[in-house]
Amino acid sequence: MLKIAMGQMEVIPGHPDQNTAKILSMIADAKKQSVDLIIFPEMAVPGYLLGDTWEQSSFLKDCERYGQDIIDASTGITVMFGNIAIDWSKKNNDGRVRKYNALFTARDGKLVQPDNMPYPYVIKTLMPNYREFDDTRHFFSLQKLARELGTTPDQLLSPVTLKIKDRHYRVGCLLCEDGWSDNYEMEPIEMLRRHHKPDFFVNISASPYTLGKNDKRNRVFGAQAKDAGVPLFYVNAIGLQNNGKTIYTFDGSSTAYNANGDVCAVSEEYTETLTIIDLDSLDKSTPVDKSKEKDIAHIYRALHYGVKHFLENIRMKKVVIGISGGIDSAVAAALYAKVVGPENLLLVNMPSVFNSETTKGLSQQLANNLGCQYMIVPIQQSVDHTIDQLEHTPMTYLADGSTTNLSVSSFVTENIQARDRSARVLAGAAAAFGGGFTCNANKAETTVGYSTLYGDQSGFLAALADLWKHQVYALAYYMNEEIYGREVVPQGIIDIVPSAELSNAQNVDEGKGDPLKYPYHDYLFRSFIERWEKAAPQDILEWYAAGTVEENLGCEPGLVAKYFPTAKDFIDDLERWWNLFCGMAIAKRIQAPPILAVSRRAYGFDHREAQNGPYYTRRYRELKEALLNS
Repeated sequence: MLKIAMGQMEVIPGHPDQNTAKILSMIADAKKQSVDLIIFPEMAVPGYLLGDTWEQSSFLKDCERYGQDIIDASTGITVMFGNIAIDWSKKNNDGRVRKYNALFTARDGKLVQPDNMPYPYVIKTLMPNYREFDDTRHFFSLQKLARELGTTPDQLLSPVTLKIKDRHYRVGCLLCEDGWSDNYEMEPIEMLRRHHKPDFFVNISASPYTLGKNDKRNRVFGAQAKDAGVPLFYVNAIGLQNNGKTIYTFDGSSTAYNANGDVCAVSEEYTETLTIIDLDSLDKSTPVDKSKEKDIAHIYRALHYGVKHFLENIRMKKVVIGISGGIDSAVAAALYAKVVGPENLLLVNMPSVFNSETTKGLSQQLANNLGCQYMIVPIQQSVDHTIDQLEHTPMTYLADGSTTNLSVSSFVTENIQARDRSARVLAGAAAAFGGGFTCNANKAETTVGYSTLYGDQSGFLAALADLWKHQVYALAYYMNEEIYGREVVPQGIIDIVPSAELSNAQNVDEGKGDPLKYPYHDYLFRSFIERWEKAAPQDILEWYAAGTVEENLGCEPGLVAKYFPTAKDFIDDLERWWNLFCGMAIAKRIQAPPILAVSRRAYGFDHREAQNGPYYTRRYRELKEALLNS
């Protein structure tokens, strides 16, 4: 009987001391339970998303020393763990020291060398260099090493042979991306299966959570186990890691698949745990029920875990939120109240002359429902003062001494209100309260920059900025029904028309609100950012000409005709938002707070962009001319 433990642990990026302490603690627990083999995640010692910390030689040497501590602790147990491996005698392509993303296997204080590898560890073969990943910047792959040695990866790829209880096991070891090989020129798992016939596979991972990823992994990894006819153990990290602009939760969900590809054991998500499996009875296990929860349940858990850990990381215990009576700030307030507690949450309503009694009343109702700290800070006096100063302070042209005065337009007045709320009231309140204030933007607003720079786009974190507006509404219902079990976000806030209330043109009592038609624009904007083959105006216009816009976007049928009676209306709307998406919105996103990622493509480092301005292809211009002249 071979007892295998999946050591699902929180990996704290850039802190090998804390990570190693956790690994050693879990090894000790595993020994007490007579575990034969314990497996830890990819880069369990240093963390994975570290930026250019990978260029610090002192940090690399520290990781080596902590790795040796783990090797020394392997007496009486076999330990597999992820760490950085360094060949100090060689260079990467950038001229810095050679680094490998590696899987180490230790037994009785010594490393077990893979059968054909030139090093005493397994080297990651496939280097992801898309989305949030930047592996080729830092690590040398097995592919490159094979070329350097004048051989091929399938000659170097080989099992780790373990002798446990007088029995030999050939283990096919993979690192994360090596199991996601569909779009690569080689399949490491197939090479191992074909040439070496392992007794089981191990995939150690540092795989961030995104909506739907676990279901896809179960399909892919389950098929791999079934095709090979042997079990597969996937061990993932939990925790929070980031690359500056985009923050990722790691949900764990470590999984054991039997030889039939069935899910036989799953570690609880976002939880440090040892999941122990008997290899010999794995095929007899009852497959785990993989019935699907609602997507919004997964999203809520990712947001709650991400916000909680982000606040812990920056040592912030108190939060200030500006609430307007709208859905975004209300959902943010309900979320943060669960994370920090109502006693540590201050909601601030900041009405101007344009704010209705309806939204002011809804703000009060939300605060009452949450039982948190609440204050009302009217801004009209300070806004009027700012406008008066700007319009009545002479502006002197120093070349000839002439003077003129600025004129503040209604549009500028809107921006003054937004900046007064954030840069003056919320920033001051947060400092006095001893915390920070949030950015409550959703993904649709972030896409087209429908926010005010240094105003409502400010804050320490944009927790909802990877959620489309319809997901924000779904989250409101979910928290009311499942998390609180009562109406916390007032139904009136859910029902009211979304509006910034910055002018009479946005009077909610008259049904006037944002220029965004969220049932349509959520899906249009999603095609710009989340499709793997990103859509551009040419694609949208081709779908319009073919009458398949809703089908391709995935929105409700009939919306195009409802919102855009003519081709000109449709084209004008498309160009309005495309110009913003490729224009001013980029400048705003660059300066925006970090975003907590939950989707397949979040803004920030996940979506790399340059300020090049909008572009329309020749084909687009031809289609536009034809449609307008038809």
